[in-house]
Amino acid sequence: MDAVSQVFAMIAAAIHLVVWPLESFLYGHPRVRYLLTGNTADAPEVRLWRFNVGFYNLFLALGLVAGLVLLHTGNSSSGRPVILYIAAFMVAGGTTLFVSEPKLWRGALGQAVPAAVILLTEAF
Repeated sequence: MDAVSQVFAMIAAAIHLVVWPLESFLYGHPRVRYLLTGNTADAPEVRLWRFNVGFYNLFLALGLVAGLVLLHTGNSSSGRPVILYIAAFMVAGGTTLFVSEPKLWRGALGQAVPAAVILLTEAF
């Protein structure tokens, strides 16, 4: 796996690590809600859903980190497929977010673009 793919795997992991506490623990703050949804209105009925989605982001990030660790410990035959699978999952998630709610395009791009770069650099 080339250096560009690895750098974008780290970027994608960092984005998901930052989003995890925002969605899981800090969503009650109006500034965080505005950052994530473009709206400051409180929606307490989505608290449990947001908590779960935050941890989904954590697990995706940890998967990329695990793939990178595997790559750098001589297990590239395991690390590369892990990174590619998670990158494809992130692209699919970002695409789904955009299709389902186009006004959240910034979040969709943040989720999908670094992962798409991984897939594109590995494809060519």
